[in-house]
Amino acid sequence: MIVAQHLTKRYGDKTAVDDVSFTVAPGRVTGFLGPNGAGKSTTMRMIVGLDRPSSGQVTVSGQDYRRLRSPLTEVGVLLDAKAVHTGRSARNHLRAMAATHGIGRARVDEVIELTGIGSVAGKRAGGFSLGMGQRLGIAAALLGDPHTLILDEPVNGLDPEGVRWVRQFVRHLASEGRTVLLSSHLMSEMAQTADHVIVLGRGRVLADAPLPELVSTWTSTTLLVRSPRLDELVSSLRIPDATVSVLEPGAVQITGVTAETIGDLAAANGIPLYELTPKAGSLEDAYLALTDDSVEYKTKEIA
Repeated sequence: MIVAQHLTKRYGDKTAVDDVSFTVAPGRVTGFLGPNGAGKSTTMRMIVGLDRPSSGQVTVSGQDYRRLRSPLTEVGVLLDAKAVHTGRSARNHLRAMAATHGIGRARVDEVIELTGIGSVAGKRAGGFSLGMGQRLGIAAALLGDPHTLILDEPVNGLDPEGVRWVRQFVRHLASEGRTVLLSSHLMSEMAQTADHVIVLGRGRVLADAPLPELVSTWTSTTLLVRSPRLDELVSSLRIPDATVSVLEPGAVQITGVTAETIGDLAAANGIPLYELTPKAGSLEDAYLALTDDSVEYKTKEIA
């Protein structure tokens, strides 16, 4: 379990992480989200002892990471896939890491095959593509068969097969009772992978909830309605919270009302419906609503 309590990090006058508290529980994949500059990377660096908190504390399995006697077998970490000796082969890079913890060569070969880098294990890591570098970083994180995994953008640069493998693998690890903290900017992938989500914005926790709860709280269901008598249907809709947006002739988008209400209303007035399709909000919709005031660099929307 990872537990952060009132975690704060300042760099001079800038507060990167501001009184952050959360728990990453075992047995589930916890997604760690936030815009650039939200404090995610700084928080993960504090978890693994690369940055010291200005105040507060964070522990892994009840201990400060820097006091762990065997870090590789306790916590697997991928923060920067480029943090390798570029002149070494992938296999020798992993063997050097393994030697610091008395991990045998058989485990090195095992993680090489597990992450699909067997064909390039003898090549210099400095010549790896972005995707292969990510696979090597994941292999290093798995080397000690740790109970806790902290992965920052692990699917960055991977092909679709690699992305699916990471998704399935981290969910498998969580099902074994391990603790998994996963950071990513790919909302569609996070929606398929995470069970629980923590969202940071400007150094503060904006949300900390199960993924379905977060989505239902921060989004609304939209109805796509098509009918030859739309004007009549809309005019009979007397619900103050309902909003109607015209998509094209004969089609509107309605929020703030249920599909059952529209169906009953159409039936009561003898109005034919050609389409009544509910569209639930997504994790991306919820994330954008949550972080709208926390984005450091905003772009202009294209009409």
